[in-house]
This record gives sequence, structure tokens and C-alpha cells, in this order.
Amino acid sequence: MSEAYTGGARQASAPPPSEAHERAENQSIGDLLGDVTANFSKLMRQEVALAKAEATESAKNAGKGAGMFAGAAVGGHFVLLFLSLALMWGLGALMPLGWSAVIVAVIWAIIAGVLALLGKKEMKQVKGLPQTAETVKEIPPTLKPGEHTR
Repeated sequence: MSEAYTGGARQASAPPPSEAHERAENQSIGDLLGDVTANFSKLMRQEVALAKAEATESAKNAGKGAGMFAGAAVGGHFVLLFLSLALMWGLGALMPLGWSAVIVAVIWAIIAGVLALLGKKEMKQVKGLPQTAETVKEIPPTLKPGEHTR
């Protein structure tokens, strides 16, 4: 019995050092910082590539959706055209066809006028990008903190 008695318990051996521990012990701080910088650059390039891929996919889906909306708009236009013609022919049974066409045209002129006024009102509420414009103005003073530009 050459081993010392430890009360039945064996001493736990330390786990073997990991690859990161070995690199930290064997490399200089400059090399480690170089690795961090390279890994960070690689991560940023991968994130940009991912963002590009996602933007491309989103743009394709948006294009398909816009095409479908355009087709629906054309179909809706034809529905309104034929309903207008039906109204004109229906009114033509009660009065001369020329006057029924004028009545339908006046109804559409009123609808167009109301929609134009509502659209003008909505466009007046568009503010653009006020917060972005303000923060962009703050960039040059931030880059040159010693200068006062205001």
C-alpha cells in the first residue's frame, strides 16, 4: 500500500486543458487580438451576406405580390367598366342612351374628385424622414468633437 489513505475518496484529476486555453498560453496578446479582429471581420461579412440574401428573397416575394396586385387592379378596372356600361344601358331603357352615358360619366367624375381631395389631404400629412434628417446633421460634429459647427 504505497498510496496514502484519503478516507475512501479519490482526488479528482483536473480536466485536460481545452484548445482555447492552450492557445491563450502559447500565443501573444497581439496574435490573440489579431484572431479576434479577423473573426469579427468574418462575422460582419457573413452578417452582410445574410442580410443581402434575405433582402433579395424579400424583394422577389414583394415583386410577385406587386404583380398579383397589379393583375387584381386590372381585373377590378374591367369590373367597374362593365358595371358602368350595365348602368348606362339600364338607364338607357328609361331615357336616351346618350343622357344615360353622361349621367354615369358625371357619377365617376364625382367619385374621382372626392378621391383626389382625400389623396391631397393624406399627402399633406407626409413628413418624410425628419428624425433621420436630424441625426444625419449630427454626424459631422460627432466625428470632429473639438469643432463647434453651430
